[in-house]
Amino acid sequence: MKIKSDNPSSFGRMLDLLARLAIILAGVCLVVLVFSFGWLVFGRYVLNQTPTWVEQMSLLLVTTITFLAAAVGVHERTHLSVDLLSHFLSERGRLILALLVDLLLGVFGAALVWYGWDLVQFAWRKQIPLLDIPDGVRYIPMVVSGGLIVLFELGRLKQGVLSLFCPSFGSRAGKGRMAEEC
Repeated sequence: MKIKSDNPSSFGRMLDLLARLAIILAGVCLVVLVFSFGWLVFGRYVLNQTPTWVEQMSLLLVTTITFLAAAVGVHERTHLSVDLLSHFLSERGRLILALLVDLLLGVFGAALVWYGWDLVQFAWRKQIPLLDIPDGVRYIPMVVSGGLIVLFELGRLKQGVLSLFCPSFGSRAGKGRMAEEC
């Protein structure tokens, strides 16, 4: 999995680090998920005592894994996309279309933060059965993922705007020169 972006700036490196941390956290959650199901099977068939908390915890872990991986997918551009329209556009038109898509993804990330935070606050007073933690914890991964998507898209928009108004930025960025040379 490629975590490194095309942006050599310090902001780009910070975004790469955030993506790497999100993938590491999702991986840790996956390992915990596998071990908890192993404990479920062991408890059910060997100890004859089923640990009932595993189902609720697995729902939290799957949500966390999904939202973090989705945010990293936005950073790495690994989500499915239809690029038929871009084949009929000029280079500048493709860049403008990419900026529009990045802007829409950023708005989507902001909506995840906004409405996810509403869900956290709404559900915080209830408890998750068998875990005795606030139900609002279920929605924290949505807020974090939305925030990461916003940050990742801000990086893409910065890079795209510089490429749009300074056509030589793309070739200079690849050589490690600063965008201010434009």
